[in-house]
Amino acid sequence: MARGEGQSSRGNNNNSGAFFLATLLLWFVSVAFEIAFNARTELLSVVAGCCFYQMANWVVRYFVTKDPVFVNTAVSLIHSSIASFSVLFILVNQWKMTSLEHMFEHAQLFSGMWSGAYQALCFSCGYFAYDQLDMLLYRLYNGYIPAILVHHLILLVCFTLALYRNVTINYLMLTLICEFHSIFLHVRKVRRMVGVRDPKSKVVRAEWTLSWIFFFTARLGSHIFITIKLIKDANKFGRGVELPLALFGMVGMNLLNVFLGRDLFIAYKRELHQQNHQD
Repeated sequence: MARGEGQSSRGNNNNSGAFFLATLLLWFVSVAFEIAFNARTELLSVVAGCCFYQMANWVVRYFVTKDPVFVNTAVSLIHSSIASFSVLFILVNQWKMTSLEHMFEHAQLFSGMWSGAYQALCFSCGYFAYDQLDMLLYRLYNGYIPAILVHHLILLVCFTLALYRNVTINYLMLTLICEFHSIFLHVRKVRRMVGVRDPKSKVVRAEWTLSWIFFFTARLGSHIFITIKLIKDANKFGRGVELPLALFGMVGMNLLNVFLGRDLFIAYKRELHQQNHQD
């Protein structure tokens, strides 16, 4: 019975993996076509992102450990750090040149492009493609419909279409604010893998405190703000696909945030239980 369930689970993973691999290959072909035949050389930053994070993967694998979970998490931590401070730099730089009110006008968010935003979005898009491939190659996912693969697919579709059409670039930059919270997700995973698990530790307590703060502000707060902004400015979008696609993406992101919050709460309660048990 157990063997049959295991075989069924592996079969489901193989089926879902094949689907997501096929979508990723189509994405690679699409980007290559745009660069080669439509002379979209600015999209080379996407390729640069893929190559950079793959090289980071090789460095960690060669000098630290070959454990695929640790390697993937370490590279994800690098991306979250780079993306977070890129967003911070772009927002602060734009704030210095204009006002917050002007920055968040519909015209600015929809058709405007803050300095450095396009390149930063391309670079992160390259990371999501790299990460999707890495998880597929090493089967770092579970379930028939793995949430992490769905998350990356949504991001790749939304980011790439925006980059092709040169619209909603600034909206998508705001979605990357959540990477501030992702830093603490990856730090937690890394420190547990290296054996730092004492719930009484000041490091662990500080990490959980900052994780919850950034979950409610940088992740949940920013995504709710974007969703409300999209609904409020819905009549300004016109009849294109941008609004339905943006709303679809944000509904997906908000649902994933709810599931993530649930998983974090379960993990937090488990660590508190461990602490009480030790006491």
